[in-house]
Amino acid sequence: MKTAVLTVFFAVLLAGSAPAARALTVENVVFAERVDIGGAAVPLRNAALLRYLRFVKAYVAALYLPESVAAEAVLTDVPKRLEISYLVAIRGGDFDKGAAPVLRRNLAPAELARVQGRIDRLNAAYRDVRPGDRYALTYHPGRGTELALNGVPLVTIEGADFAAAYFGVWLGREPIDADLKRALLSRRPR
Repeated sequence: MKTAVLTVFFAVLLAGSAPAARALTVENVVFAERVDIGGAAVPLRNAALLRYLRFVKAYVAALYLPESVAAEAVLTDVPKRLEISYLVAIRGGDFDKGAAPVLRRNLAPAELARVQGRIDRLNAAYRDVRPGDRYALTYHPGRGTELALNGVPLVTIEGADFAAAYFGVWLGREPIDADLKRALLSRRPR
């Protein structure tokens, strides 16, 4: 009996001292090591700060992507999540002002026309954010791209083509910020 109690005690002690999943903190914003996308645990690739006009810390973004997916394949039909934690306030109606020029740079006019109605639906779902609020843009293959604010789903937009176009704002050929893209796609040291 005494041996059994000691065994349980040491097992609990060891379990409590096991290293926790390594979260990543950038600018005091913590991102989980993994997120669930369609029942699969998808690891954090990396996170980085975006500065607006080099001086204003606008937000911290984190990319979750399966380990088997190469950086060049980020916009293909694979599960992914981009979480953005805001350090400044932004009006919901202003989100398209940053995305629209990047979408025009990355998409041919016919491609943009094909996804424009879905972009409009996404833009209509954006809400005002305050510092500390977090948007998550999650692509579920076969289901669509979900936009959630602080964990509350707002809209899901269908289509792998839409996901490729919209994630391209941060991860496309001509992203909103090349340094941010490079940092998000690089594998962080473990």
